[in-house]
Amino acid sequence: MQKPAFLLAAPASGTGKTTLALALLRLFADRGLRPRPFKCGPDYLDTCLHTLAAARGDDGLAGINLDLFMAGESHVRELFRKKCTDADAAVVEGVMGLFDGAVRSEGSSASIAKLLGIPVILVVDAGGAAYSVAALLYGFGRFDPGLRLAGVIFNRVNSASHYAFLEDACRDVGVEPLGYVPDNQAMKVPERYLGLDISPDAGHEAAIAAMAEHVRKTVDIDRLLHIASVDMRRPEPRLHEAGNGGDAVIAVARDEAFNFLYAENLDLLAEYGRLEFFSPLGDGRLPDADMLYLAGGYPELFAGRLSRNASMRAEIAAYCRRGGVVYAECGGMMYLAGTLTDREGRSHSMCGVLDMDISMQDSRLHLGYRKVKLHDTAYGRELRGHEFHYSRIIRGGSPEHAASVASARDKPLDTGFFRYRNTFASYIHLYWGETRDFPGYLLSQGPARKVADGVFPSRAASSGMANKK
Repeated sequence: MQKPAFLLAAPASGTGKTTLALALLRLFADRGLRPRPFKCGPDYLDTCLHTLAAARGDDGLAGINLDLFMAGESHVRELFRKKCTDADAAVVEGVMGLFDGAVRSEGSSASIAKLLGIPVILVVDAGGAAYSVAALLYGFGRFDPGLRLAGVIFNRVNSASHYAFLEDACRDVGVEPLGYVPDNQAMKVPERYLGLDISPDAGHEAAIAAMAEHVRKTVDIDRLLHIASVDMRRPEPRLHEAGNGGDAVIAVARDEAFNFLYAENLDLLAEYGRLEFFSPLGDGRLPDADMLYLAGGYPELFAGRLSRNASMRAEIAAYCRRGGVVYAECGGMMYLAGTLTDREGRSHSMCGVLDMDISMQDSRLHLGYRKVKLHDTAYGRELRGHEFHYSRIIRGGSPEHAASVASARDKPLDTGFFRYRNTFASYIHLYWGETRDFPGYLLSQGPARKVADGVFPSRAASSGMANKK
């Protein structure tokens, strides 16, 4: 039951931990291992790249989010163990600095490493430092006695002589040096205005292969795998297994324009029935379904193609107007609007379901954790998620507001959570891992699936997981 498992962290953002995580995942896969990638925090963009890096043909394991604001400790711990069962190694990429949390270190990468019982490998940008890194390593290694700092990899080190100074620093403070990464422009991951560009033409596959080859030359992979080996034996996870339950058919939009999906959300939806994936870009017909899930993504990059697919727009609009159950988040909500104006000022017709227009022009970043409380008292649990977008509503009619929204610190926000008939839409990406009855609530709103005996419809109800009125 010994498996390599570690959290890759850094003193601060921008030190290269994402680049190194991608390289290590590919190097492990090249060795014939099946690495499972994880990401601390709500970032669904990094997990997309992690999935690509971990793949070996079609045999890769999907990236998983671990977040202590959107879910509790027991869920995160059990999810980690569950998702490691079919993996040979686990690589957890941290978020921000090692101890940066919502309040002090609460929910930080350090707190997740301790919760999971895995060591930390620190990534240090040593581009302008030598022996002084000893003080930094000394502090990070001793600040929290419950944390195990197992080793360090230095970034932006361009010579063996420079690395020799860093090795001396490591030895003097008792932290094992695992190698270094010379600066290399070829390793830069393409970026767009909204984080990482994950479009098919972004050249990620070639970039990841180059990263892996670059890192292989100067990082001791064998030693890393050895010192990060941990005992993964734990009680069986209590998370409800996907695919065991209901008979609902749930249509999920997934293509180049819509692909920001939490893996656990899809696993949970599968508990309610069968998932039917479709493409708003390329398909002409909507699958016959009890519920439609329009996930986030980059609809603005494909606005012309989405607009030209008039048959799909008409199908979705008709589905919404006849009372079909729809959950649309961020990019999905933008697709349901009247028009979408791209960054060049071109206006594109969308589905026209929601009485609003969306623009990418003159917009600013909206970012942060969100707490959502539905106005419908039939569902009394607080939903949690994350908001991250640059677009803005430039014309809002009078859509029904279906919930109140607050920040992580309980500050009321004007972020909309809209409802039109049985269509729910918001900029917020909800995580359903611990509100596992929420899809059942949505399904109960549909004309064919009413609440029976106060229980939201799902096989999960037999396990006591469905919410009661």
